Amino acid sequence: MKLFKYRDEATVLVDDQYYVMEVSDWDTLLNRQNLRSHLREMVSSIKPLPSGTELEKARLDPPMGTQEIWAAGVTYLKSKTARMEEAKDAGGDYFYNKVYDADRPELFLKANAYRTVGHGGLVNIRKDSSWNVPEPELTLFINSEGSIQGYTIGNDMSSRSIEGENPLYLPQAKVYDRCASLGPCLYLPEHPIASDSIIQLLIHRQQKMLYKDSVGIDRMKRTHEELVKYLFLECSFPQGVFLMTGTSLIPPNEFTLQVDDVITITIDHIGTMINHVSQK
Repeated sequence: MKLFKYRDEATVLVDDQYYVMEVSDWDTLLNRQNLRSHLREMVSSIKPLPSGTELEKARLDPPMGTQEIWAAGVTYLKSKTARMEEAKDAGGDYFYNKVYDADRPELFLKANAYRTVGHGGLVNIRKDSSWNVPEPELTLFINSEGSIQGYTIGNDMSSRSIEGENPLYLPQAKVYDRCASLGPCLYLPEHPIASDSIIQLLIHRQQKMLYKDSVGIDRMKRTHEELVKYLFLECSFPQGVFLMTGTSLIPPNEFTLQVDDVITITIDHIGTMINHVSQK
């Protein structure tokens, strides 16, 4: 089952058929136990859209209400290596090496709803950064009780030149207008997402592919449950929360995003999210 947000309406994909529901409050819709069962019951009395509907081709809103987006860092070995390289000159490489092996994960507030775009939306690169990259991440939706209800694709846009200059600049490197995207849907499986699911990142410039790579989510060092446990230790999320789980797909150091680049992220079972790059 997949849940899309299109023009503030909820569109549910069940057994290859789309069902549209009017939603007055997305926070209330999402933040419940057994969200999958609730949506299946709601669509049982709704007539499906005509066959041939392909909502994935439309520009979509991020599948969220007013929830915060948090992110976990250095959860893949390649991410640790890349962060150590970018922070070496500033002496910050030691901390990235240490957090990879620590009991406590790195967790930080990434974005709120108004700084987030959906599938087809524009993501920004900072004018004061010379090195900008996308970070494709499997993203969890967790309800207020701390239960993982679904999954989506996240893009944690990052200014590596700022982060590399000083680890204390991490918030400026990560948090700014249109710094995150979520989509194209919220995937609501009956069981946890398959551990052999693959994340793929493509970057195109003027229709030429500049970067392509993929990785399995089973390469992540920490479990989803471990990240959720630490996130909820001293924080409450009355409407639920989205948690990006880290990346292992990192373009080479000589690469930086430019305006009009196209970022395509695909995760097995969830789908594909496409964003274009802009600058304020």
